[in-house]
Amino acid sequence: MKLSTKGRYGLRALIDLALYSENEAASIASIAARQQISESYLEQLIAKLRKAGLVKSVRGAGGGYKLAKPAAEISVGDILRALEGSLDAVNCPGLEEDGFCEGSELCVTKYVWQKINESINRTVDEIRLDQLIEESRKMKDEAGTVGSCCVN
Repeated sequence: MKLSTKGRYGLRALIDLALYSENEAASIASIAARQQISESYLEQLIAKLRKAGLVKSVRGAGGGYKLAKPAAEISVGDILRALEGSLDAVNCPGLEEDGFCEGSELCVTKYVWQKINESINRTVDEIRLDQLIEESRKMKDEAGTVGSCCVN
């Protein structure tokens, strides 16, 4: 499984938003500048995150975006699914209740795909946004700057 820039940039943007919107809303322009992401692309990502109920907009002077719920309640899985859709590495019809696969009863590989999919989903659901914020703050203390990721 390989995540697209939507997932990678969106996760960086949400970490940034969580770090910088505790007291006041963060603007698209400020997040884009800090994360080196184009504003137009970031607007598309924020729209998806907003639709998923992960961020909310704040209108008026000093407006922008904030988290829609506490960082401890947002998992990396929530963020990635909002941006990427399913995180399953393999789409196997034999694993779906109504999916048709002619050899499903005799297929041993579907067990492998199921385990891989479960492992990916469990891992990203266990990592919470507040943990990433804490790690970012530790890095700041050590390096003197807040960061969420390499620039890629």
